[in-house]
Amino acid sequence: MEMTVNPYPLHPECPDLRRLADNPAEALLRAEADIVAAENAAEADRYRRLEEVEEAQQDGRGVTRRTFVAGAAATATALATAQFVTTSASFAATKTGTLIHVFLYGGLDGLSLVAPANDPVLAKARPDLLLGEDSLALARGFKLTSAFAPLEKWLKAGQLGFVPAVSDPRLSRSHFQAADACNLGGLPGETGGRGWLDSLVDSLGKGTAFRSVGIGSTLPRSLVGVNGAISLNSVGDLRLNGDDKFRAATEKAIRGLFTGINHPVEEAVQEGMGALATAQKLAAKPYAAAEGVQYQGVGNAFKQLAQLIKGGANVRVATVGMGGYDTHENQGTREGGQLWRRLNELAGAMAAFFTDLGDRSADVTIMVSSEFGRRVGSNGGGTDHGHGGVVTVLSGRKLANSLLGTWNGLDKLDSGDVPEYNNMFNVYGSVAQGRFGLTAAQVDKVFPRQKFTPVKIYA
Repeated sequence: MEMTVNPYPLHPECPDLRRLADNPAEALLRAEADIVAAENAAEADRYRRLEEVEEAQQDGRGVTRRTFVAGAAATATALATAQFVTTSASFAATKTGTLIHVFLYGGLDGLSLVAPANDPVLAKARPDLLLGEDSLALARGFKLTSAFAPLEKWLKAGQLGFVPAVSDPRLSRSHFQAADACNLGGLPGETGGRGWLDSLVDSLGKGTAFRSVGIGSTLPRSLVGVNGAISLNSVGDLRLNGDDKFRAATEKAIRGLFTGINHPVEEAVQEGMGALATAQKLAAKPYAAAEGVQYQGVGNAFKQLAQLIKGGANVRVATVGMGGYDTHENQGTREGGQLWRRLNELAGAMAAFFTDLGDRSADVTIMVSSEFGRRVGSNGGGTDHGHGGVVTVLSGRKLANSLLGTWNGLDKLDSGDVPEYNNMFNVYGSVAQGRFGLTAAQVDKVFPRQKFTPVKIYA
């Protein structure tokens, strides 16, 4: 049996490594990069020939590959660069704008957002939760909570609309199950556990490393999949870990290690390093929003997206999460109430975001949804889990109306819930289709068990 000995034994305690960095991981990574660079230079002519590259792939003789996968230094390299490997490699900017999905965790009571005016069913079932006299008028005899007054400008411009009675038969009354199905675009077994926004990215062509972004400390289920979404709390958080004084050298080492290896991970890492450079450039100076714009509460998540979009990061799909909508008690539909305050914070954040974007808002659509609606009847201070929620759309494009989709009234409730007049995934698909110009066949691929039936969203 033939044994191959690593000719470059690297140990964290080796004195020669200490001059490269203060911590062993970065020192090993940079030493590894120096070794690879030397070997590549010595055999550059051989490695450039396609026939020998293919031979190296088949029998494992490629110098760069051998060095990358062997020894303690390879372990350090893999650990140091793991944050980039999930970034998809085939990115370059496109022109079709941005879709931001805002998910309201807890189950929004849609009838406290929009409701038919002077409805006898509501007057009897929830007399303590009716919308106030200061509500805003919508089309088709509906009214909108005054909490959304910050968005009145876009309502009058025909850019704000609401789809009532939205649900899907696969949604239960469990927060976990329903939120999971909403973010996946179906049940886990139907989608393979892949998020609907990640599936959507497949149809959007090439883009940058920022084409799918989740604002938050963890990646939402809607972005889980194969396209390498980035999750961040703030633009400044996206940085290479390690010693500040060695960071530039470490970045150079990573680029060197992942150059010329003829593998998809090469482009992935290079795009990841490009994302780092973009984030560092944007975070180098404090972000200055447009005059008069102030971000508060959930608005700070929109602020990060504004910084990326205005900075040219070419965000295609993004997510923002907001909790506090499980209103079993102290719901408070009118001004000053608990739910009213949450909705007012959301509306203020979206208004600040669109104002900050200015002309760029023409290419942006925000879709707001929740895992389910609530029961039509009040429980004496709040509402319990139900179905038939509301999807909100704020878009730079003019919408078909301020009240969208089908509405057939509340005369026949579904076991005490608002009936499903508009399927959730048809609504999701229609918003995405109009934003990105997708075909029906492309939307069908996003929701594999859903035969897409369009809902008219845009004018």
